[in-house]
Amino acid sequence: MTEMATRLQSVRAELENQGLDALFVPRADEFLGEYIPDYNERMCWISGFTGSAGMVLVAREAAAVFVDGRYTVQVRQQVDESLFDIEKLEEGAATDWLKGALPGKARVGVDPRLHTRKAMAAIAKSLQTSGIEIVAIERNPIDVCWLDRPQADVLKALLLSERYTGESSASKRARIGGQVEQLGADKALIFAPDSVAWLLNIRGRDIPSLPIVLGHALLDTKGNLELYADPGKIPEGFDEHVGDGVRVRDLAELEQALQAQSGQRVLVDPDTANAWCQMTLEQHGATLVSAQDPVIMPKACKNAVEVDGMRAAHLRDGVAEVQFLAWLDREVAAGKLHDEAALSDQLFVFRSAQEDFQEVSFSTISAAGGNAAMCHYNHLNGEPARLELNSVYLVDSGGQYLDGTTDITRTVAIGAPDDEIKRMFTLVLKGHIALDQARFPVGTTGTQLDVLARQFLWQEGLDYDHGTGHGVGAFLSVHEGPQRIGKQHNATALNVGMIISNEPGYYKTDRYGIRCENLVVVTELQRHEDPDAPSMLGFEAITLAPFDLRMVDDSLLDQDERRWLNEYHDKVRESISPFLNEADQAWLADATRVI
Repeated sequence: MTEMATRLQSVRAELENQGLDALFVPRADEFLGEYIPDYNERMCWISGFTGSAGMVLVAREAAAVFVDGRYTVQVRQQVDESLFDIEKLEEGAATDWLKGALPGKARVGVDPRLHTRKAMAAIAKSLQTSGIEIVAIERNPIDVCWLDRPQADVLKALLLSERYTGESSASKRARIGGQVEQLGADKALIFAPDSVAWLLNIRGRDIPSLPIVLGHALLDTKGNLELYADPGKIPEGFDEHVGDGVRVRDLAELEQALQAQSGQRVLVDPDTANAWCQMTLEQHGATLVSAQDPVIMPKACKNAVEVDGMRAAHLRDGVAEVQFLAWLDREVAAGKLHDEAALSDQLFVFRSAQEDFQEVSFSTISAAGGNAAMCHYNHLNGEPARLELNSVYLVDSGGQYLDGTTDITRTVAIGAPDDEIKRMFTLVLKGHIALDQARFPVGTTGTQLDVLARQFLWQEGLDYDHGTGHGVGAFLSVHEGPQRIGKQHNATALNVGMIISNEPGYYKTDRYGIRCENLVVVTELQRHEDPDAPSMLGFEAITLAPFDLRMVDDSLLDQDERRWLNEYHDKVRESISPFLNEADQAWLADATRVI
């Protein structure tokens, strides 16, 4: 019997022990974040699938892995299809599979720590007509059976000074506490660990690429805060750093603290907090005030110090990116067609040499040729491919610096790409330029702007199947809400100080992929002389690296697009050149030549 078959057998025995017929295993942990530490990778442990999104269902006689289009190849490489069905991760698919796999009146375990309340309600509603009951379990069968589960590292948090944050923790807590009072609550559960990190001006080392301390907080209207995290992670000087009114409690004490809120009105964000916290509060007499995490918007709208820090981080990151692109061109010219892993490693060497660099902001997407057609490709999931002549190389990467977070994608020519690739690259670039140049009134959402980036592809009957832009934190999560740019509805208006990506793309299966990504900051524009005209906003690109002119069909650019590209490249050259050696300066001068 294989190891995975043994694991399935042990979990099924535990299901029987708990009187359950099936178990939901989402790709999530009790903090509901995008990134998960190894010791919480329950979905991977039971299935072998390492993707960043998915769902596993384990029933007494069957099991299934659900993945989206990004992982259709990877899942079949990693998952034993004699043990698991492979299914599409789409609305209703998991519950439909359960209905076929289970008899009527079955009991399905759902761990409320791993789901939002909304998600649990949706599962229950979908299954109610079939007689299948959802059971909120206290002991997760995976946790019971995972006997060699890794231990969490206990690493000291970093105290981030006002030089980087622009505001003290005490000031932030008082401000947010006042908002909690205005919303009619006595306290707020600050559930998201990145919100806690922002509020306390700390950063952590609990998860690769995401500088947070795993924990939650209770904040009252006066700005007093109880932090629930591992006390071993709290560094010397913490009390002086955060100021009066902060107490640290062990994360294991959170349940008792929630139970003690009887009679209190507690603000909870239903979209970020897990169901367990909300259920515990209600079951012990607290009244829930359902509202958005009060930290989310202040965190998203960077202050002047944070924006300046992001600009500084992007300058240094741009130096590393240019050094890498120049090195890559020389290697290809010398006939050295490296594999994707070696390229990713070399980019890391350049980036890690920059001042205040801490780590990458996500796992680098280093994709050669046809692999670039998978927009979330990871060369670590298989045998890294080598560069292909007369094709493209797509590299999507970023860094975490003390003063900011970066995320950049460049698609570069390897040899001489054909006219089709150049045409498609230019259509994508035109969309990027159109979005960058957008001017829009206060109150505009990213949903309303999304068409600007897609318009040239749409005119050709083409599109891309991902969002156009996501928010980015300041030395925090590279994927930060609530703002985004995409076709799916998003009600959050773009506000001054928000950092967001501009990344249209195009992907042709098994042949090539193209993406052009800069980060931009939302800025206020000079008001029109008409006093009745609305306040207008725009974007300022803070990413500094050239777009590959060998990929551009300049006959498809109009005068304004050509002007934009030349002016952007002038800015890149003037900003980056002073930090380069003579050979790289010469490369950059050519890469940013006037067209």
